Amino acid sequence: MSGSRIGSLIGGIALAVSTAVTQAGPIDISRHPHPDALQMVHEAEHSVDHAWEVYHRAALGGTIASPALQAQIEQHLHEARTLVPQAQEAADRGEIQQVDRLVGEIKVHTAQAIEGSKEQKK
Repeated sequence: MSGSRIGSLIGGIALAVSTAVTQAGPIDISRHPHPDALQMVHEAEHSVDHAWEVYHRAALGGTIASPALQAQIEQHLHEARTLVPQAQEAADRGEIQQVDRLVGEIKVHTAQAIEGSKEQKK
């Protein structure tokens, strides 16, 4: 096993462990002052979790097309994960347009990460 493959494997395992701890669980939106906004954020959080899962399978399977693509995927995943708490805060404040914008950005990042994760080595 080459050094870069071992590094990818170790990095993938570390990411899997860190993601497993932060996955979205069930929520009770009934007591939130803006339940629709909270639901949008929760669904976006699940899409981030799904994108991480797709990436982890590809990384652990050694099928990501290149180290450069892997770095791009990880950047998209990081950006998506960073936007979730911002969207949550906007939902808590009732800023629906801000929630819409942030959830849209999250969807773009997760879609890019999933697409990149599915790109096979040639």
